[in-house]
Amino acid sequence: MVNKRGERVYQNNKGFGLARVFAAIALSFGLVCILFVSTSVTAKATQNVISDTTPTDPTTDEESHLTGTQGERTNINEPGSSEDPEDLKELNIANTVTVTYDNGNGSLNGALRILITLTLISLAPTLLVMMTSFTRIIVALHFTRTAIGTQTSPPNLVMLGIALFMTLFIMQPTLTTVYNEAVIPFENGEMDQQEFFEEAMDPFRQFMYGQTQKKDVILFMNIDGIEWDGELDSIPNVVLIPSFIVSELRTAFIIGFMIYIPFIVIDMVVASVLMSMGMMMLPPTTISLPFKILLFVLADGWSLIIGNLVKSFY
Repeated sequence: MVNKRGERVYQNNKGFGLARVFAAIALSFGLVCILFVSTSVTAKATQNVISDTTPTDPTTDEESHLTGTQGERTNINEPGSSEDPEDLKELNIANTVTVTYDNGNGSLNGALRILITLTLISLAPTLLVMMTSFTRIIVALHFTRTAIGTQTSPPNLVMLGIALFMTLFIMQPTLTTVYNEAVIPFENGEMDQQEFFEEAMDPFRQFMYGQTQKKDVILFMNIDGIEWDGELDSIPNVVLIPSFIVSELRTAFIIGFMIYIPFIVIDMVVASVLMSMGMMMLPPTTISLPFKILLFVLADGWSLIIGNLVKSFY
């Protein structure tokens, strides 16, 4: 029985192996058929495309599958250029991007004006910090609030508003010069974009150079490997702007140190009094805060700080 059972098992395994062989052959045959059919369809489609793109004779258009005559078809030519706005309409500019001025007088059209305005708005925070008096003012105001000890009063929004309007007040002559010497001539078509950029940057360069220490300019000129002859015209913008920022930070920290001195004296006096009274567990800042606020109000601190900040730019 063992032998018979073994023979029976062997016969079953043999039959299963033959079934797998036939299945593999059938699968291979099916794949070959599918590949042959797809190749035939691709070749036929390619032949149709080639025949469609072959130039035809206008006299045989009626017999072809194309619609229209050769004179009515759209011929795509290379895009050209024109100096006359009227001729520009005749050019093929379907695949090109062009920027034109209204009536050729140099004024920007509405869409381009909106694009430039949105770009300037996105860059306004960076320009405000890098090229104006905003950095010195906001740092000095933060030092003032920290020296008094009021961590959230005045709030950040109020301090930013004060710094912003003080910046507009200080930069008003520079902005007026930019508007009169760059914006108006550019709107009137008296200068191109390159001249507009140079004329607009010149007042800002003069302002930044007047507030920049020479050692900062020399530092960045040496880093950039440029020899400086001591003149403003030889300083590139990539050197002048970081030099101005470093100088502004140095000046703001000096102002902050001067603001801290009277409030540190009050803290030391209050701490000494508390120590002499044996109140070592009482924080001196809790007692000194009202006295610092009283001193700041009696001395008209806001007028002194804001007035001296504005005068430091003149």
